[in-house]
Parts: sequence; C-alpha cells; structure tokens
Amino acid sequence: MSQGELWGLSGDRLVEVLATLASPHRLRVLAALAGGRAYVSQLARDLGISRALLQVHLKKLEKAGLVTAHLELSPDGKALKYYETAPFSLHLTPDVVALAATTLSTAGDGDAVPKGNS
Repeated sequence: MSQGELWGLSGDRLVEVLATLASPHRLRVLAALAGGRAYVSQLARDLGISRALLQVHLKKLEKAGLVTAHLELSPDGKALKYYETAPFSLHLTPDVVALAATTLSTAGDGDAVPKGNS
C-alpha cells in the first residue's frame, strides 16, 4: 500500500475520517474502546453521557469505519450491542495530504464536509 492510500483513503474519505475525529465526544469514545469492547449502557455510564447522545456518536464512528458493532445475548437472554475499535492507522504527512487532495470529488474552499459528519 502506498503512503497516499492510508488504508484506501481517498481525499473524500480522509475528510470524512478527520471530520469524525474532530469531536471531543468521539475521541473519548474511541479512547474508552481502546481499552476493550463495551456495550452501550456501560459505555454511556463510563463516559458520563446519555445513551441517546452516545448512540449518535457511535453511529458516526461506525459509518467512518472506526468502530464495529455486534449483538450478543447475555446469560439472562438480553441482547447487548457491543462496540469495539476497528483496526486503523493514520499517518499524515504533507505528501499524503497533497495526494489525497488530488482525489477530492468537490473543488471548493474546504468547507465541504460529507453529510452527517458535523
């Protein structure tokens, strides 16, 4: 894989990933999941945020490919949705950014962010 591919990141994909990582809440979620997988209720308690707010951030992280989720049954039969970090590595250099910029689908002043990544 070449330096510019960044696990297959085009310019648009790079913007999406960086926009997703630009939230303090999402960085905290990733940091918590770096210690191991967790289910939504436990993760919300650990982070001190509501489950509804956590779900919003988890959906954005999952859409960006930074976390994965799967359902498991607890011993008492409850379905629990577990999240964990997906393997990823970003190594940004001026050359990588320059190469990614050549693949952007929209030319503009840099304010174009893919929908759903605010």
